[in-house]
Amino acid sequence: MMSPGVKQRYVVSRPIYSEDSFTEGYEKVYRHRKTMLDHAKQYFTCNAKRAKNVVLSLFPIIGWMKIYRIKEWLVSDIVSGISTGLVAVLQGLAYCLLASLPAWYGLFSAFFPVVCYFFLGTSRHISVGPFPVLCLMIGSVVTRLVPDEGPAANITGFEGLTTDQQRVLVASSVSFLVGIMQRMGLLQVGFVVMYLSDTLVSGFTTAAAIHIVVSQLKFVLGAGSPGLTGPLAIIYTLESIFKQITSANVCDLVIALVVMVVVFIVKELNDRFKSKLPVPIPIEVIMTVIACGVFYGFDFESTYGIAVVGEIPRGYEAPVAPNLQIFQETAVEAFPMAIVGFAVAFSVAKVYSVKHDYTIDGNQELIAFGVSNIFGASFKSFAASTALSRSAVQESTGGKTQVAGLLSAIIVMIVTLAIGFLLKPLPTSVLGAVVIVNLKGMLMQFREVPYLWRKDRPDCVVWVVTCIASILLGLDLGLAVGLGVELISVVLRTQFPRCSLLANIKGTDIYKDRKDYVDIYEPEGVKIFRIPSPIFFANIEFFRTKVVEAIGFNPLRVLRKRNKALRRIRKLVKKGELHWTSKGFLSTSNGPIIESEDERNSEELDQPTDFRDLPTRINWNANLPANIVVPKVDLHSLILDFAAVSFLDIAALKGLKTLLRELVRVEVKVYIVACDRYILEKLHDCAFFDDEIQPSMFYLTLHDATLNILEKHPESTEKKPEYEKILTTVTVHHPSGRLRTRERNVSRSSAYLL
Repeated sequence: MMSPGVKQRYVVSRPIYSEDSFTEGYEKVYRHRKTMLDHAKQYFTCNAKRAKNVVLSLFPIIGWMKIYRIKEWLVSDIVSGISTGLVAVLQGLAYCLLASLPAWYGLFSAFFPVVCYFFLGTSRHISVGPFPVLCLMIGSVVTRLVPDEGPAANITGFEGLTTDQQRVLVASSVSFLVGIMQRMGLLQVGFVVMYLSDTLVSGFTTAAAIHIVVSQLKFVLGAGSPGLTGPLAIIYTLESIFKQITSANVCDLVIALVVMVVVFIVKELNDRFKSKLPVPIPIEVIMTVIACGVFYGFDFESTYGIAVVGEIPRGYEAPVAPNLQIFQETAVEAFPMAIVGFAVAFSVAKVYSVKHDYTIDGNQELIAFGVSNIFGASFKSFAASTALSRSAVQESTGGKTQVAGLLSAIIVMIVTLAIGFLLKPLPTSVLGAVVIVNLKGMLMQFREVPYLWRKDRPDCVVWVVTCIASILLGLDLGLAVGLGVELISVVLRTQFPRCSLLANIKGTDIYKDRKDYVDIYEPEGVKIFRIPSPIFFANIEFFRTKVVEAIGFNPLRVLRKRNKALRRIRKLVKKGELHWTSKGFLSTSNGPIIESEDERNSEELDQPTDFRDLPTRINWNANLPANIVVPKVDLHSLILDFAAVSFLDIAALKGLKTLLRELVRVEVKVYIVACDRYILEKLHDCAFFDDEIQPSMFYLTLHDATLNILEKHPESTEKKPEYEKILTTVTVHHPSGRLRTRERNVSRSSAYLL
């Protein structure tokens, strides 16, 4: 090994390669490109191996049950399942209030989707069930179709049903539709969730937490406030609550405050001492048991008029078919529910899969949640996702697989079938307090704003706009606005990339932004331009503008000026007022030469300069005869670094070809380096090349192009006699660990030191 103080060096001696010369020197491997027909045949091919893979993919339980370690994992899963089940019961009751449904229907959502996910899900640690944001979105649809005040929507199937039954039908039908949309995972469209960035989800869930807090105030205050939906609904809801603040139930408020303080303190202790506690203290469950006992013994319902959960029917209700008319009324709202529910669950699943070193399948997760929601909605549950706090309980208490999830569902089932009556005296203010305290993590996401503003302001704008829009316009419209702003920010970043001029770092083959380094080398008459984004229809004009700014002149304007000058010179020669001598053109006119403003045949001005009928080529950087003035061009070579250009569309091809043609016509040699192979193939396929624009302008690297320019224009580099012979030290590493150096002379004709 080399000693720590010795810097490693490498020297490579090879020819200068253009793309053409490299292709000639090295044989490429032929790769058959699959056509759409080939992909279709492969997709629909069926054999025993493929059928087995499909079954294993659709039922991941088969894979992880084979490796289940009963002795090591079973006890942990049992402890985790019981702990998670107790939390799931309480959260099911609490979050059901967000959906504007009777509390016990939350128990259905904590059971049926969990059972389905046990067989179909790929995550081993998330706890499936009610999610507060999703419950709130369902609640907004429920209260829109079946408002607290006024008649319900005119929907076939509402006849003869009570208000609660109508709301349950709406919630189950919407959840069924959400499941159908999530079943699109069968079409391998799970990638759509990738368009929801962490920043957008953070801003959205923060706004949802604020909505949830406002929706729970009526339970905490014991004040009757109608559920409102639509833009600015949160403002109207707050206005309604504050109008009734004087009629608030003081007993409900005191109970809620006590529960919130106790739960908050214990949760903070759980976080601080989580390394020392075998399992987190289930404070929500403890407070629920205490509240049920106290209120059952002292009958606070009749004494102080507080609202309680009430009678919880035993058992499960018969399955019900979804209402197709509700599908039509709620399709727009169901789509963001499907996306948000899956996005949150998949994000949590990714965190735990990375932590515990296993893989999850996005498409299979979409299928699992789709089937779970369809199955659950058939039994009158509402759409499920995962609650972060509940998943944290399942993982932190030792859960290893979804066996813990299944056991939590069994706990919920026991409550539903046997002991649900014990929750009858539970005040709804306790449930509201539990919901609000569990929102701490979401509300604390506000702390991300200063960090985002310092590190990435476009992301900060996405967060703020998504949050504000979701608060004021509602969660569905807010999500759409946030997604639109996010996509616009991506488009703007690619449409207006940070272009730069590069320079060589002296003594290396490395090229960096000329503004960032001091010890750089820039050959005279050479510019190296880099664009760090794809080139497409939206930024091709920006690309052209930046190139023109970098080279310092507009090639089309210079070309037109030159052709105008040629037109004048031809006229003067024809009139005999201009003659060619050994010293150049000589004007024989005594009077001033009047400049013609004839603009006929202006298209000719855009054509290449033609010297055929003149005795010699004209040096445009020298003084021209007859006081003709043409902008001087000191640039002879332009290198375009395409290393970061991932694709070109047709509009970009046309724009690039026009720019290159203009540069070539003003005698600027263009080199394009590090171009992707697929872009080169596209250029050939689209007939990009002609007599003026040739494949020989493409080079492998910046250094290859620069060395080629210096070879053709030796006047561009400084004359340094000491570089006539370059002494190069080559360090050779041997397996023995010793170092050996050897020196050799490299002639300047084969190497350049910049």
